[in-house]
Amino acid sequence: MDDAVIRADLFDGVAASVETALLGKSEVVRLALVAMLCQGHVLLEDVPGTGKTTLARAVAAVAGGDWRRVQFTPDLLPSDVTGVTIFNQATREFEFRPGPVFANVVVADEINRASPKTQSALLEVMEEQAVTVDGERYAVPSPFLVVATQNPVEMSGTYRLPEAQLDRFLMRLSLGYADPAAEIAIMRGETLTSPDDLKPVLSAEEAELLRGDARRVFVHDSIYEYILRVAHATRDRAELSVGLSTRSTVAMARTAKMFALASGRPYVEPEDVKYLARPVWAHRLVPSPEASIGGRGGADVLEEILRDTPAPTPGRPAGPAAG
Repeated sequence: MDDAVIRADLFDGVAASVETALLGKSEVVRLALVAMLCQGHVLLEDVPGTGKTTLARAVAAVAGGDWRRVQFTPDLLPSDVTGVTIFNQATREFEFRPGPVFANVVVADEINRASPKTQSALLEVMEEQAVTVDGERYAVPSPFLVVATQNPVEMSGTYRLPEAQLDRFLMRLSLGYADPAAEIAIMRGETLTSPDDLKPVLSAEEAELLRGDARRVFVHDSIYEYILRVAHATRDRAELSVGLSTRSTVAMARTAKMFALASGRPYVEPEDVKYLARPVWAHRLVPSPEASIGGRGGADVLEEILRDTPAPTPGRPAGPAAG
């Protein structure tokens, strides 16, 4: 694929635009954009005040299209998210009033502050790209992306997201605190752009072009086998109650292709899988009660599995492009 470098330049330009609103977080910005281009939903988890909402709004702004923000609170109802059927006095008929999920990009702010019932209202639309209200099914616009933020579950007033909903997120990312130099620049207000002032820099046609090229990125069979070996190891691990599903392995292969393209390569390397393992896989793993008591999470077990599972020899493989 001779155009791989050109595609990487396009991706770099989009990332640079987002970074004008969020200093010192280049790595997280790039991963969030990879997830967006894969048409996968993103969960941003961190303590308040680290820029989660700013990143979500910035990604929505540069992608263009229609976007909505929902502030999740304990009193938020499912109908506040999906929409409601009302009786129109003028027409003497029932009509559907769409909720904020009917947008190309939905920013779900502090999603784990809402009740589990309201959280589950997002489950169908994230997977099916449609909602069902009063027995009627309504499709949301395409493309459709949920960028959700959440505070750590240890904080008061939060509800743990169910495993079924966590599995719908392609990636879980954490911004962390800014480094000292970036934080000083933020306090000074240097070179910061408000997400409201960002202009769309990635057209729908360009996004589809990137997706089409990503589908043609070459993945050697040894890398597919490596992904499967890691997944099988999580399923056999006593420290994990729930290992990686087939959905997880497909998600990794799809994400690795887009990540390779964004890096200017028409092929996937083993290091791509290792680098993406934590954001793509860790949130899907459920530690056993014994592991939890011992303070070990899914990410800790995954790191051990990656160390113990031999990776294919790195290097550019030969062969035709794989779909």
